[in-house]
Amino acid sequence: MILDIFTPLLDMHDDLMSIIALGFGVFVRIGAMMALVPAFGEQVVPGRIRLVLTFAFTAITAPALAPVMPPAPTAPGPLLALVMAEAVAGLALGIGLRLFIMALQIAGTMAAQATSLSQFFGGAGVDPQPAMAQVLVMAGLALAVTAGLHVTLAELIILSYSVFPPARFPDAASLAEWGLAQTVRAFSLAFTLAMPFVILSLLFYVALGAINKAMPQLMVAFVGAPAITWAGLAILLLTAPLMLPLWHDRFGDFIADPTGPLP
Repeated sequence: MILDIFTPLLDMHDDLMSIIALGFGVFVRIGAMMALVPAFGEQVVPGRIRLVLTFAFTAITAPALAPVMPPAPTAPGPLLALVMAEAVAGLALGIGLRLFIMALQIAGTMAAQATSLSQFFGGAGVDPQPAMAQVLVMAGLALAVTAGLHVTLAELIILSYSVFPPARFPDAASLAEWGLAQTVRAFSLAFTLAMPFVILSLLFYVALGAINKAMPQLMVAFVGAPAITWAGLAILLLTAPLMLPLWHDRFGDFIADPTGPLP
């Protein structure tokens, strides 16, 4: 009689332990990824909030990953190998996502340098950067979150197990090649976004040089500095609605296919 009473409890205990073992590897990968993921992993987000988000994403994705996740080992050696392999995979994915935020920062810095606005509010935010870069980063994060970043991240987590198999260290050469491709993608995207400002700066300073050559007595610096500042702000107003959707499309392409070809 006593055994009949405790048998369901023992079964529940076994089921609970199997669920915890299943979610452990998923939790490690998501925890490493959450340290770098845009919006949810920003430095201004408290650590407790990121921990809650990690638990939430684990609860959402773990049931879908049950067929591919191996049982959690109990021996210290295999358990440490599992933790390290999942952490490396999560960090790789987080870095790939973080590079898109860095692309916005680089584009904003290039635009600010080209339009003589790089010194205005250069220390604003957690990362010291010009005001243009700060505006682009905040707008990009707002666009990503509004467009359903939490849903696409859950899809990426599930998809990542076909790119980085569970409990297996990624091949070093393949990972290095993949990281180089993502870096190239980020710099290419940054230069594409900043291209209008670079072209404006080139044309403006060529015209300024021609004016100075034709009228040496004119103090072109007093005329040129306000003009390039106003033109830079005007170009930002006109091109930001085009730059951000382009950036978000590339961001979505990476989430849909992290190993896809470069744009």
